[in-house]
Amino acid sequence: MESDIIANNILIVDDQIPNLRVLTAMLKEKNYQVRKATDGETAIEAVEIEPPDLIILDIKMPGMDGYEVCQSLKLNDATKDIPIIFISALNEVFDKVKAFDVGGIDYITKPFQEEEVLARIKSQLTIKQQQRLLEKEKERLKQEIQKRKEIEASLYQSRALISSIVNNSLDGVAALEAVRNPRTGNIEDFRCLIVNPIMAKIFNQQSEDLIGKLVFKRFINKVELNSFDDFVGVVETGISLQKDFSYEYKGEKRWYSCIAVKLTDGFSVTVRDITERKKQELELNNFASIDSLTGISNRRIFDQTLGKEWQTCQREKQPLALIIMDIDYFKKYNDYYGHQKGDNCLIRVAQATYKVIKRPRDLVARYGGEEFAIILPNTDRKGAMTIANMVQQQIKELAIPHERSEVSPFVSVSLGISCVIPTTESSPNTLVDMADRAMYTAKQQGRNMAIAYTSS
Repeated sequence: MESDIIANNILIVDDQIPNLRVLTAMLKEKNYQVRKATDGETAIEAVEIEPPDLIILDIKMPGMDGYEVCQSLKLNDATKDIPIIFISALNEVFDKVKAFDVGGIDYITKPFQEEEVLARIKSQLTIKQQQRLLEKEKERLKQEIQKRKEIEASLYQSRALISSIVNNSLDGVAALEAVRNPRTGNIEDFRCLIVNPIMAKIFNQQSEDLIGKLVFKRFINKVELNSFDDFVGVVETGISLQKDFSYEYKGEKRWYSCIAVKLTDGFSVTVRDITERKKQELELNNFASIDSLTGISNRRIFDQTLGKEWQTCQREKQPLALIIMDIDYFKKYNDYYGHQKGDNCLIRVAQATYKVIKRPRDLVARYGGEEFAIILPNTDRKGAMTIANMVQQQIKELAIPHERSEVSPFVSVSLGISCVIPTTESSPNTLVDMADRAMYTAKQQGRNMAIAYTSS
């Protein structure tokens, strides 16, 4: 705990090496960081480079004496607040008074007692630390006062804005003030100050039944459990809240968008009915483009992209390549390692494959089960084979153990490659069929390989 209260960077200035050694050993044993100087000029230079938390200063030294060093430091704004303890064999009252006159804060007479030195150092460092804390607190209070002034200055504008919103908005609008526990200061509920008819209708209430009442906590926790704390957070932190919530009214579930903004010791809230939008979002989510397990594109996006790229390459008379790959003996992998490991294997294979693809138009998708597909526009058979080999290498480097594989001690894949220049006489299914046949051939020939489709 002592290191948390007292700073520990101390500079000892003494031309007597034995004194330096004794003091240094004494302070280091108490975990103080110690620096040393043997003359006044060196001490001043050391302080200017890195101000210590406290200086122990001998008086009688060659060149600048301790009094001169102290006066010099006290004239410098950067060093004037560093506490200086004089330590000297001079024991006359005059010497001690002079030490305090030039800016010293304590005086230790040689020969010194270890307990006395440590106690005086600790006392002065504690005082300095308390001064620092006091300055920080003063600055904090200053900022807090300024913050409160800014809030109060904006209160009038906020009230005018709220009035305008309430009177003209087609959304539900309300303003509430915090009701705090007089003992703890914690917010226990909110009192409704303003509420427009639309807001009252959302909760199947009349405006006059809400204004001035402590009903918010009861209503909001019926809408969404523990959401009361979210609104408390708006008031306590000043951070606005935006969230969607649902509320069932007369057997119909409706969705609303809520925005809450701090107002002094309370908040204003605007609520908009977004039920129709939510219905559309739910419909769109049913056709999500990402495979939920692997994080790559799903079969729907594959089909869409293949059709689009088929038309583009047909128009540009460019080759379109397709790779379909299958994890070798995946069923045996699943049976042996379990479905959780199987899912993890699919994820790692998918992500490894995805890393190979660099061009924006290329697409990696989960084709189904343990099958994946890669669409490569403007790519000939040789280029597609290069990609297939890179995919194989990436998966090989994963080194996923597969004790039930008959071709490798690690997870491997079989890949089928097809490539055509699309024409009006053929369709994307042609490309898929050829890649599928090539993959089947790769399996027949021993798996763990890439085969390009040939018509022969």
